[in-house]
Amino acid sequence: MKIKITASFREKVNQQVDFIARDKPGVARKFKNELLEQLNSISDMPYKHRKSIFFDQEETRDLIFKGYIVVYRINQPENVVEVFGFTKYEENPFHD
Repeated sequence: MKIKITASFREKVNQQVDFIARDKPGVARKFKNELLEQLNSISDMPYKHRKSIFFDQEETRDLIFKGYIVVYRINQPENVVEVFGFTKYEENPFHD
């Protein structure tokens, strides 16, 4: 399967990498490289990650990466995985 990364996903990741790089540029590069490696591995087994907690669809999945959730959608007919969501994991986002 081909991996397609949306512009909004790319922008969110770049913002996070820039934030990390303010204090630790080497860690930021490693973070981005490891994330890209994880994204590339999706094409081998797109259903290996959990069904998304944000969408009630079997084709939409969540990849957990270092405390972040990467959301992607599997499009079987077109043989494409579209990576579109990136957010920080919070156990209870509504708790102060």
